[in-house]
Amino acid sequence: MAEPGFWDQPEEAQKQVQAIKRLKGVLEEWEQVEDQLADVLVLLELIAEEPDSGLDAELLTGVKTLQRSVEQLELSTLLSGEYDSNNAILTIHPGAGGTESQDWAEMLLRMYTRWAEGHGYQVEILDLLAGDEAGIKSATLLISGLNAFGYLQAEKGVHRLVRISPFDASGRRHTSFASVEVMPEIDDQVELDIDPSDLRIDTYRASGAGGQHVNKTESAIRITHIPTGIVVQCQTERSQHQNRESAMKILRARLMERKFAEQQEKIAQIKGEQQEIAWGNQIRSYVFCPYTMVKDHRTNVEAGDVNAVMDGELDQFIEAYLKQKVRNK
Repeated sequence: MAEPGFWDQPEEAQKQVQAIKRLKGVLEEWEQVEDQLADVLVLLELIAEEPDSGLDAELLTGVKTLQRSVEQLELSTLLSGEYDSNNAILTIHPGAGGTESQDWAEMLLRMYTRWAEGHGYQVEILDLLAGDEAGIKSATLLISGLNAFGYLQAEKGVHRLVRISPFDASGRRHTSFASVEVMPEIDDQVELDIDPSDLRIDTYRASGAGGQHVNKTESAIRITHIPTGIVVQCQTERSQHQNRESAMKILRARLMERKFAEQQEKIAQIKGEQQEIAWGNQIRSYVFCPYTMVKDHRTNVEAGDVNAVMDGELDQFIEAYLKQKVRNK
């Protein structure tokens, strides 16, 4: 059992970097709002001095921009989770239905790419498996930028599409499903600084087959990592020095494996329970026919312009989800 604080140093270093990045981002947001407010005040002064200056439309645009920036600033204050400031790993899987669902999964891939690019995030495709006829069988994206996971966690779940199928010669209406999984990117490239005082090294005579030297000298090595209780040993080499080097390689691998397992456990807790990709489990419906509407079933937020949503206009759904999440805490 690991003693408390054994992994604190590398995790603390990562958290400090994330905290600094987060604070810089918040500062930049405040400075942007401050600049926009200054511009609006200048326009107000000019209009007060010259009412017929023709600046009314510019003022209206400036006020709307300022209002939107303030709303975004308010929203960013809701992102206080441990991993909210991290990059996001987003995975899309089509449900049952073959080409129909695979095409829907590709539409979602385009939608999230458009949303990310519109917010200045970098998008990297980590994995992509094309469908047999059209669409995709799966896709995994790395979306990099401040608070990417914080925002995109709102998209985790099953998404439902209703439309006239372009793959149905009879022009019938079809319902398709796809699931979206969102995880924070957690750096697994952690330097392992093993303190020699944390190691107990025992030597003993090698057992089993071997020459006279191997069996009669204490060339075998057993290393116990005291904080974690991990024990490794090596006796296959002829010299104590060689066995020690081999044992240390094994120990480092075991420690990295342990670290990775801890990270996976944290991610599993964040991911939560995965639902079946089918009717009744959807978080959002996208209807193209017989009317056009996108409805989030968790918050009841609706949008009539389904094409705009498919072009990446998801903010209203994300904001409503995050506000509801804070209210339900």
